[in-house]
Amino acid sequence: MTTPTPEPGTRNLVVGVGARRGAPLGEVYGLIEETLHGAGLRTADVVEVATVDAKADEPAIVGAAARLGVPVRTYPAAALATVRVPNPSDAAAGAVGTPSVAEAAALIGADELVVEKVGGKGLATCAVARRFPAVLPSFPISGEKTSTPLVTEGPRPFTMTAMNPPTHPPTRDIESAGPDLRHHGDAEVRGENLTDLAVNVRTHTPPEWLRQRIAASLVSLAAYPDGTPAREAVAERHGLPVEHVLLTAGAAEAFVLIARALPARHPVVVHPQFTEPEAALRAAGHGVGRVLLREEDGFRLDPAAVPEEADLVVVGNPTNPTSVLHPAALLERLARPGRTLVVDEAFMDVVPGEREALCGRTDIPGLVVLRSLTKTWGLAGLRIGYVLAHPETIALLAEAQPLWPVSSPALAAAQACMEPRALVEAAEAADRITVDRAHLLAGLAEFSEVRAVGEARGPFVLVRLERAAEIRERLRLLGFAARRGDTFPGLGPQWLRLAVRDRATTNRFLQALDQAVQALPARTGR
Repeated sequence: MTTPTPEPGTRNLVVGVGARRGAPLGEVYGLIEETLHGAGLRTADVVEVATVDAKADEPAIVGAAARLGVPVRTYPAAALATVRVPNPSDAAAGAVGTPSVAEAAALIGADELVVEKVGGKGLATCAVARRFPAVLPSFPISGEKTSTPLVTEGPRPFTMTAMNPPTHPPTRDIESAGPDLRHHGDAEVRGENLTDLAVNVRTHTPPEWLRQRIAASLVSLAAYPDGTPAREAVAERHGLPVEHVLLTAGAAEAFVLIARALPARHPVVVHPQFTEPEAALRAAGHGVGRVLLREEDGFRLDPAAVPEEADLVVVGNPTNPTSVLHPAALLERLARPGRTLVVDEAFMDVVPGEREALCGRTDIPGLVVLRSLTKTWGLAGLRIGYVLAHPETIALLAEAQPLWPVSSPALAAAQACMEPRALVEAAEAADRITVDRAHLLAGLAEFSEVRAVGEARGPFVLVRLERAAEIRERLRLLGFAARRGDTFPGLGPQWLRLAVRDRATTNRFLQALDQAVQALPARTGR
């Protein structure tokens, strides 16, 4: 396989850093800067700083990442210890539980080690790895990471997923779909005084400045809504002509419009994912095929699993509930003339740099991208989202909308959320979620009973554990709501989805989870 060549200006470098407690910020940042420049690399191309969990709050590492304008990503020592590196250290193994911090942390989330471990004045080390752009050859794929011959990982072939043909004729009765497609996370917490890990809306939102903008719009309630300024703001934010934008009352309305307005004889939904697209298609009278991604493949998509005859394909990215982020180049392979490709990017703004987003693309035939402002900005009750697509598709969807479908307060919120200050705040929130998610995954890794889906990129993680329904109920008694997984096609009763929260909340949850697991009565044999 030919190594893809990164384009100039692409953020694709991961800097792994190890530092002794109390190392000066100047030394750590200076070492990173000197290492990059010495290898002919740019600080502007750094996407994240990586280290071991034990150094997550080390001021020099956090400060160096802040100077670079990137998040700090941490990994459990046990995970880093599995990465083969050219320069392992017994001293590091004794101190933090892994033979390598800098090299392993750089490589574990990347593809190629480009600068081996470099030491500073005895207080810090760093290494640099590169992520390849998502250029995919024909299947099967060997996903090896490369550096010296020692730094490798085994092949990760894609496996064909299963295509389930519709078992019922077109019907408006979505109960025939099997799992309860209309069950959503809000049902887990409605009317209950529970810490919410079931709904993926960011906590402490909307921010005060956004509340004020929404409140200011109330003086115009006597006038009919004018969506022009908000539509123009969305178009400018994504670098698109305004004719490519349709504002909707949340992404849920967009799925209904797609089901009712776009021609489709053989619609297919890629599962597990948000169930509303299939529910909307079935309610509109369509028979719906399913492509079920499999746990043993990491819930990753093989484009060849989607039938050629499918003329409307729906996929989430990053996917709810698996939190898997599919490469943009892989999703492009689903597009073809005569097919509508719907990509739900409701959680894409939680991915730092919105890596793998398709929202600004106009060169992909049949592409329809959905975005929501609900999750990041806490606007579930206001209902605001938008569709990005070719003007002809936008026109078809708009014809199916009622007059004035989006309220004036929602339009004011949409316009405000497209402004530069909002984009900066959203990016900062994405960085915090990245760190908080790593903390949650590290805590879950301590439980032998729990297996989390790896490489999570959304504001939630999907976990598998036996007797999940019992544990979920015990968690409720302990004050925590978790999202059941059995209403997602392709999953079963052993799955739970957990929203990412701040470190303190996560620590309390992990203690409750431990109590819930320990309190389970032993099952007796026959």
